Amino acid sequence: MNFMLKKSLRRGFARCVLIFCFMLQVPHLTLIVKAAEPEISAPSAVLMEASTGAIIYEKDADERRSPASITKIMTLLLVFESLEKGEIALTDEVVTSDYAQSMGGSQVFLEAGEVQTVETLIKCIAIASGNDASVAIAEYISGSEASFVERMNAKATELGLSGTHFMDCCGLSDSEQHYTTARDVAVMSRELITRYPEIFDYTTIWMEDIVHSTHRGDEVFTLSSTNKLLQEYPYTTGLKTGSTDAAGYCLSATAHKDGMDLIAVVMGADNPSVRFDEAVVLLEYGYSSCALYSDSERSELLPIPIRRGEAESAPVSYGEDFSFLLCDGFTPENVTKEIIYYDDITAPVSEGDVAGEVIYYLNGNEIGRVNIIFTEAVSEAGIGNYFMNNLRKYLL
Repeated sequence: MNFMLKKSLRRGFARCVLIFCFMLQVPHLTLIVKAAEPEISAPSAVLMEASTGAIIYEKDADERRSPASITKIMTLLLVFESLEKGEIALTDEVVTSDYAQSMGGSQVFLEAGEVQTVETLIKCIAIASGNDASVAIAEYISGSEASFVERMNAKATELGLSGTHFMDCCGLSDSEQHYTTARDVAVMSRELITRYPEIFDYTTIWMEDIVHSTHRGDEVFTLSSTNKLLQEYPYTTGLKTGSTDAAGYCLSATAHKDGMDLIAVVMGADNPSVRFDEAVVLLEYGYSSCALYSDSERSELLPIPIRRGEAESAPVSYGEDFSFLLCDGFTPENVTKEIIYYDDITAPVSEGDVAGEVIYYLNGNEIGRVNIIFTEAVSEAGIGNYFMNNLRKYLL
């Protein structure tokens, strides 16, 4: 055995001994063996955990690049926002314009005058990346593509996407003014999947038939997903591919595993295989290196006493969800929490008023707080209430 090999073995043995001794000293600490940081050849990439927005990996994440059809992530976000506001409905019928029909690139071959429902157009965009479908639904929502693009840019500003500007709703533009970044794509992807998880009803479809009804009669057309990860990576839930000469091959890939949703963005890859392969590398890195703490099994909160109220106490609940991404060897078992109720709360109180807080700790260090709020209002007691309360106490 040569000298270098002996030295390597001794070093490895010493490292194991140190880890073992450390775990003896900290018996409640569970270690995750962190995978080596991935080597990504694509010029820009980001790996994000969706519920927290935490970045696990990044490479030139703020470099402005042409996005191609991952532009449609923002288009879909505005479509679902319009559905939520009641501006449109899934069953609404949309008439294809001459302009929408004229879109080149990836398309589902809508014809001018053809009628499709909003839901069918969502499928055409989410599954087959139809440029014609994107323009048709943009025109239906805003009257014109240009007006819809104004909404896209306004939404980008609202989300703080400082590295993003759109010139169209589908990604065909080769203008230098049509750009985004890997980080911004991850943010808009997160907004879409966390606010509207129903998007997964469409982005998980591999193939589905639609019907073109035109002057020639009815013709069946098969939508085929552009996201090959649906067949190659079992945890895939979406989201959007894109490619042009200017953009290269791009992908925002979403996946769900072990209770955690990850978003892997790859931009500017040399070929389509690279974008899919490197997205999987990123996702596997995230799942092997990190775990999500989510306070889903919440402790039951006791009613809070109310002084001078019509009721002697009021029920409370957690004001919001709390989650925290754990990497660097920590697991959810390392998180503890402290529940604090405020004293001497006096009526009146309103529903939603703060009654206390829950403080979360990782190995003794605070990592977040959530308010405890009243779920019912309590009015200030009148003379009759005081009389009845005192009588009740006397009888008891």
